[in-house]
Amino acid sequence: MPYDEMYTPEHAVRPHYRAFADWLAATPPEVIQRKREEAEITFHRVGITFAVYGEEAGRERLIPFDIVPRIIPADEWGLMAAGLRQRVRALNAFLYDIYHDQEILKAGRIPAQQVLSNSQYRKEMLGVEVPGRTYAHIAGIDLVRAGAGDYYVLEDNLRTPSGVSYMLEDRKMMMRLFPDLFATQRVAPVEHYPDLLLDTLRSVTPGDQVDPTVVLLTPGQFNSAYFEHAFLAQQMGIELVEGRDLFVRDDTVYMRTTRGPVRIDVIYRRIDDDFLDPQVFREDSVLGVPGLFDAYRSGRVTLANAVGTGIADDKAMYIHVPEMIRFYCGEEPILANVPTWELGKPQDRAYVLEHLPELVVKEVHGSGGYGMLVGPAATRDEITLFRERIKAEPERYIAQPTLALSTCPTFVESGIAPRHIDLRPFVLSGSEVKLVPGGLTRVALVENSLVVNSSQGGGTKDTWVVQG
Repeated sequence: MPYDEMYTPEHAVRPHYRAFADWLAATPPEVIQRKREEAEITFHRVGITFAVYGEEAGRERLIPFDIVPRIIPADEWGLMAAGLRQRVRALNAFLYDIYHDQEILKAGRIPAQQVLSNSQYRKEMLGVEVPGRTYAHIAGIDLVRAGAGDYYVLEDNLRTPSGVSYMLEDRKMMMRLFPDLFATQRVAPVEHYPDLLLDTLRSVTPGDQVDPTVVLLTPGQFNSAYFEHAFLAQQMGIELVEGRDLFVRDDTVYMRTTRGPVRIDVIYRRIDDDFLDPQVFREDSVLGVPGLFDAYRSGRVTLANAVGTGIADDKAMYIHVPEMIRFYCGEEPILANVPTWELGKPQDRAYVLEHLPELVVKEVHGSGGYGMLVGPAATRDEITLFRERIKAEPERYIAQPTLALSTCPTFVESGIAPRHIDLRPFVLSGSEVKLVPGGLTRVALVENSLVVNSSQGGGTKDTWVVQG
């Protein structure tokens, strides 16, 4: 049986859930149903939607929100937070190293070919200095709980990690619907995240700008995460811009305004590397800004996250993060990786091909739950197809055991039932490494499903870090 966040194997309520369990038992079902309907109406009104891939083109839907929170004791969170800080420090050190002296490659701790031939490795970044040697200013680290309750890092999201707006809106909704719950429990706040994010972005201003101008660069309203882009810009009090709103002159980035050009110092970009600058990356990009990379390379503007961070959240690199921690921090990892088979290695490949029905196979460049095989839930034809794909291009894949992700009670059509969850805390790196307590809890609403991604029908929960 998977680890249950709320109940012990003997079905006793865990200590940190007792206050919530008492409240739930004392609240009439019709009151809870009315509150759930109120939450759905409010989310619709605010426009908190997400594009669901594979459905009708252009269709947006509400991300389901569940009112049973995921609760984490403060001491447990303290250990997780230390592990997250350690991991992100190592990832930033790795990114600086591979674009400069490449010491970890020279030492043979990571195969050089895996880095230098990776499509996410940007040779254009070689020798480029970035403020504070920080590349991943915003990191979303996906954690899962399995076995007897141990936490594992499932993925490192360093390119343009999303979901923090749902963390904030979920908390706002819970406080609005159930103020009595927050009055009786010491739930750590998360609403100051936009302030921490803005402080982080301002702390990596190039040069000695005293009052830097920060903007958020979005692909536009047709992007699936556009709500989040607009939300964060509004919460930070900065301009939300598209590529056409910016231009470069004398290696300096400016924003067009009705009062004339305004110099931009920091760009929180939610556009992938390939589309940032048509003069350097994809020539057909209409989303980016011509000349932006030259301004960046000359140290006249900061991009967050830095160009080239994708190599560190590639699943082929995930395998090596524990070694990065040992190499750069001189420490043992606080948070463990999920055991992983590297299919470019003959012995790993042989094992995986023999045990495909038991394993999860992922594309090293994949994201969002796509391009993967969940063996126990796959058909015979799907397994056969993946077997041929692996044989043809083994380096494109990794494999992991099918973890029994922890469950949390969740409201579904039949009532309250356990559903699998994960957790995405957001780690901010600038002059300091900071994070708010908790993160975004994603829940797989389909019974027995392990896929929690919003783009594939998953929902969200508020995440409480509570003092005992």
